[in-house]
Amino acid sequence: MKPILQVALDFLNLNRALKVAEEAVKGGVDWLEAGTPLIKSEGLDAIRELRKKFPKATIVADMKTMDVGRIETEAAAKAGADIISVLAAASDSTIRECVEAGKNYGAKIEADLIEIKEKEIEKRAKVVEKLGVDYIGVHCPIDEQMQGKEPFSRLRKVAGAVNIPVACAGGINSETAARAVKAGAHIVIVGGAITKSKDAAKATRQIKRAIATGKGIKTKLFKRVSIEEVYKVLKEVSTANLTDAMHRSGDLKGIYPVSQGLKMAGPALTVRTYPGDWAKTVEAVDQALPGQVLVIDAGGVGPAVWGELTTHGAIQRKIAGVVIDGAVRDTSEIRKLRFPVFSRLITPCAGEPRGFGEIGVPVMVGGLRVYSGDWLVGDDDGVVCIPKDKAAEITNRAMGVLEQENRLREEIDRGSTLAKVIELLRWEKK
Repeated sequence: MKPILQVALDFLNLNRALKVAEEAVKGGVDWLEAGTPLIKSEGLDAIRELRKKFPKATIVADMKTMDVGRIETEAAAKAGADIISVLAAASDSTIRECVEAGKNYGAKIEADLIEIKEKEIEKRAKVVEKLGVDYIGVHCPIDEQMQGKEPFSRLRKVAGAVNIPVACAGGINSETAARAVKAGAHIVIVGGAITKSKDAAKATRQIKRAIATGKGIKTKLFKRVSIEEVYKVLKEVSTANLTDAMHRSGDLKGIYPVSQGLKMAGPALTVRTYPGDWAKTVEAVDQALPGQVLVIDAGGVGPAVWGELTTHGAIQRKIAGVVIDGAVRDTSEIRKLRFPVFSRLITPCAGEPRGFGEIGVPVMVGGLRVYSGDWLVGDDDGVVCIPKDKAAEITNRAMGVLEQENRLREEIDRGSTLAKVIELLRWEKK
């Protein structure tokens, strides 16, 4: 079977889904998927509209049926779907009902193995194959993708266990599409790498070429990283992207940049000191590792605990930046040095080095508790703190926000407005 490229239209708005589908078809996509969010948002009219606009296309309805298999399969098939998904985690009787209804209404059935434990995945794949499904899907869910996980180890196991075509989904892009085919995928399902692209037709052609040649094509976007790689992504995304990824949270309130146009990112080394006591601040510079961000709790008041000379030392130590819930001085000189400093206050008056405080303890900065090892990101808008145990996930989610905004910006620049593109009035809370 020649590899098939399927685009997952996981939109909430049908108009946006149709626009991207049209671009993807121009780029040579093989199958169009009405994604689960689209079906939940727009109902089966999403399938009807795709069928009307693309009468010759293969339409996949990602129903993710868990119960009432006959009813949901019949409804999707009558709406125009050629292939309908059921969860492999559903009961055998539900899957049988889907298969029987599919035969009755001329639709094929795909069993999605999402959330089947890896140690059980081969066994369950064989069972659903015997139940009569036409395809099996290996699916790494978005929330796991955000933790840096991939579907390929599962894919290899399933492809070696069954004799029917296997689909693969889960963060696939132009770099990894060929890997999916080599691991056993007959159907390569791509979402964001097409639907969030500025030019979905171009993105589709690239992925088709990667599949055809068996060689990955480098991409800067549409990939997810592990904890070891978060730094390079955090230098790309903005603090605004991060707060969106954290459900409008994570910002250090009242903390602002001394210099505009600088970006800071790195793990925290925390410092707790008393107002105006800069002894522990200076000691922390000597203890910090290259790439760390000093996060100083000075009680949110002056006098200054940071200045030009401390900045020179921080530069020598290759420290990534400093965040001060307190005061800084010598800002003119600091700006010339182009070192990222974020603080609550600016004052000409320095305190005295009395030696009170601690290094490496939890601190309160900008209204949030910050621990050593948490990640701090700063830019012209302020500073965001990412808990260290969620660093990879939040970083990946922020990249997803950036990718989505790139697509929205392109749609606006084509002659629309944000309110029109996202159908704002429709989504206002009633």
